[in-house]
Amino acid sequence: MAVIQSQSATPAPAGPLARLRGLVAGLLGGSHEASVTKRLAGTIFIIRVISAAIAYLAQILLARWMGASDYGIYVYVWTWVLLLGSMLDLGIAPSAQKIIPEYRTRGELALLRGFLSGGRWLTLASSGIIALLLAGVVHLLSPWMDPNSIVPLYIGCLTLPAFVVANTQDGIARSHDWMQLGLMPQFIIRQGLIIGLTAGALALGLNLGATAAMAASAAAVWISMIGQMIVLNRRLVSHIEPGEKAHDVKGWLATSLPILLVESFYQLLSYTDVLMLQQFRPSEEVGVYFAVVKTLALVSFIHYAMAATTAHRFAEYNALGDKDRLSAYVAHAIKWTFWPSLLATAALLVVGKPLLWLFGPNFVGGYDIMLVAAIGLIVRSAIGPVERLLNMLGHQQICAAAYAVAFFMNVGLCMALVPRYGGMGAAASTSLSLTFETILLFYVVRSRLGLHVLAFGKR
Repeated sequence: MAVIQSQSATPAPAGPLARLRGLVAGLLGGSHEASVTKRLAGTIFIIRVISAAIAYLAQILLARWMGASDYGIYVYVWTWVLLLGSMLDLGIAPSAQKIIPEYRTRGELALLRGFLSGGRWLTLASSGIIALLLAGVVHLLSPWMDPNSIVPLYIGCLTLPAFVVANTQDGIARSHDWMQLGLMPQFIIRQGLIIGLTAGALALGLNLGATAAMAASAAAVWISMIGQMIVLNRRLVSHIEPGEKAHDVKGWLATSLPILLVESFYQLLSYTDVLMLQQFRPSEEVGVYFAVVKTLALVSFIHYAMAATTAHRFAEYNALGDKDRLSAYVAHAIKWTFWPSLLATAALLVVGKPLLWLFGPNFVGGYDIMLVAAIGLIVRSAIGPVERLLNMLGHQQICAAAYAVAFFMNVGLCMALVPRYGGMGAAASTSLSLTFETILLFYVVRSRLGLHVLAFGKR
């Protein structure tokens, strides 16, 4: 009787601390995969938020220290570094999250060891050669270019090999769930170094123009990459026992090059607006638009966090043939991409004007652009990281085709709208293109995999 009474008795009301623990348990709990994903995605998101704060501070300081014109040139060159640096790894960085889990699952340790070292050498060599070729292109085109942008572009070429190797190491670290090692050197240490080096240049009485700012950024990229390499190598030695190495370069490229197409069109779509704006509008307007993009970056960080956390697990569950587990995991990833993105967007729009004012009084005029740009980000978050799902399951070509269509749509819209409407035209073009891309990817996944990849609606 005592047991029955104990089980049927009404539980005592929980206190505030107990309710808070219950809420945290609900958010971070669930299945093992779900709870691990939430914790890792939360770690990535926190790192990206901290890095966003540092990067935001860096952009504010650079905008005020350099002036609108030099800042616009710096933004233009740095955008090229971000774009090309994400493409010159031959797709090895994102494909690491497919190749490494598959080698581990099949017990192919010699191939795994070979990839962990040879993959980085391959990306260093390829990006170094392309950087030299790009420097030659800058030299050939210099008579028709803005003289103030030529030296910063040369420095940007010098930056590319280190940027590419850092991305490759990021992919390797993520595949081992070492999220802090993958992200902190690129997003926190690098940004901190940029601030420290540019502030040091000012303290020495140097003129902080676009050239000096790019030199500081290049040094920051190289220093953070080398430090990341040292720590990663030490961890890999203790994580994987020494032994024979095998280098299946042909196999790596067969996997990575189709993924490279996807990543390339994704990056082109992400930076088309800034690059097109530079061609048709003054540098000052480019700076304002870039400030808007940086302010909205918090929303894209959520998608980035889930994509970085889930990609190698998509590959692992597919390699194991566990379709039910994969389907449930995909649904979980989509839900935890869309709803936090929606809340983050609403919060940013509330405080958008004060945040833009930090860049300077003339930057507040970009708030209307922010409203339009936010639409595309919200729509895109509704299907979560499905591009990683397609890549990891061998559907890279159709995913690349969807991104290509959206990219060319964005270019066409920018050419039509940017000359007349400036930043507002660029934001509208990108939002429309992201919406169209979302629709395409939704139907691709539904037809190819039979999954309902939407944060709401019938599954």
